[in-house]
Amino acid sequence: MKVEFTELGPIKILIVDDQETNVRLMETLLQAEGYATVAATNGREALTLAEAEKPDLILLDIMMPDMDGFEAVKHLKEDPVTQSIPVIMITALDDQETKIRALESGAEEFLTKPIVRVDLTMRVRNLLRLKKYGDLLSDQKAVLEDLVRIRTAELEASYRDTVLTLVRAAERKDQETGQHIQRVSLYCKLIANAMGLPEQTSEALFHASPMHDIGKIGIPDSVLLKPGPLTPEEWEIMKTHCVLGAQILSTGTSPYIRMGAEIALNHHEHWDGTGYPHALKGTAIPLSARIMQIGDVYDALRSRRPYKLAFSHQKAVEIITTGDGRTRPEQFDPVILALFYQNHSKFNEIFEGNTDVITENTIT
Repeated sequence: MKVEFTELGPIKILIVDDQETNVRLMETLLQAEGYATVAATNGREALTLAEAEKPDLILLDIMMPDMDGFEAVKHLKEDPVTQSIPVIMITALDDQETKIRALESGAEEFLTKPIVRVDLTMRVRNLLRLKKYGDLLSDQKAVLEDLVRIRTAELEASYRDTVLTLVRAAERKDQETGQHIQRVSLYCKLIANAMGLPEQTSEALFHASPMHDIGKIGIPDSVLLKPGPLTPEEWEIMKTHCVLGAQILSTGTSPYIRMGAEIALNHHEHWDGTGYPHALKGTAIPLSARIMQIGDVYDALRSRRPYKLAFSHQKAVEIITTGDGRTRPEQFDPVILALFYQNHSKFNEIFEGNTDVITENTIT
């Protein structure tokens, strides 16, 4: 007798029949062919054994008490653990309706009693061969999926490196942006999670938001670093950083850079249509930019700039929620504004946890 093996050991066949003589007959026939066997006497026991033993094939009697073969095979095919195991249904009934019902229930093959050895062994062998090919395809699919995951991770790491390179270039123009970009990434992720956005969107926001001011690379230092109010002409120059940023990122193909371009162009647009560069209004402003805007404004209020002192957390929240003339609550998406207010203490935690020195010149 030649014992049949798989990579996990001998080929194992589960025999399910409430008649002990039938079980013994099939065990004898199959073991003579080199197969290992396990047996169950009813459908419920078969479900338990199939999940525990993970047989390579199941011979399943139809007419059994408590749970018949039709119900048992239905459960087997619904369970991800056992659904790929081929099933041969066996019965004394030889009508066409029973055969069709067996196949519709999920069985791959059908045999009638009395069992003929040649018929049994040929069908078992054919189904096992098909299962082997199916397992090979599944293994190849798993390998390909692993390769795709690895390649995707490598591409995402490459995208992040590109983002960091661009951001570092911007930092050389404006040293104040170093931790600012780190904080706004965390603010964006916080709001995205509070909104219940998909994790993929939240992660994209986290990695794309540092590029919001990349266009400042093209702003002259005399304007960007001016230690005082800008003239109307200088302010018009400063506002061009939105379009410049979008242009810089426009040829990017990664999802991070595409979202970065979207944020760069639109993060100074206002919900009430008073922003720039295109005076977009309401939901015409991309969601990513609406989320970015409130984090950007909060961090700008909290931070010292060449033209202003820093505000305390309480003062920044007050300005955002009630306005101060320059900043108005109407400029923010009302849903995002409400989420900001609900989570403003977490904004403060992010700011204080990602700041080397809290300036002594803070306006409260």
